[in-house]
Amino acid sequence: MQLSIDPAELAPVIEATVAATVARMRDDEANLGDALAFDEQTAARLLGLLAHQLRDERLRGRIGSTTVVGKRIRYLREDLLAYLRRHRVEARAEVGAV
Repeated sequence: MQLSIDPAELAPVIEATVAATVARMRDDEANLGDALAFDEQTAARLLGLLAHQLRDERLRGRIGSTTVVGKRIRYLREDLLAYLRRHRVEARAEVGAV
């Protein structure tokens, strides 16, 4: 079975999805303000993870963190960005693409 969709028909769906994503990102950024560090729940949400998944990544040594007063864990913005960069997968050209 092969599905054939005209790319022009997908354009409005793609545009709406991108617009919603950008709006959500702007809202998140506005809500974060000038925070120096984020708690595990907030950091996980920013990465699109659940808090326990982020905790597991930290315990495996895959993401940096900071321990503050009371042994509370905080993640710097730089920790989150470095984690994303390390897990980045570069796009590959499609076979037969010009």
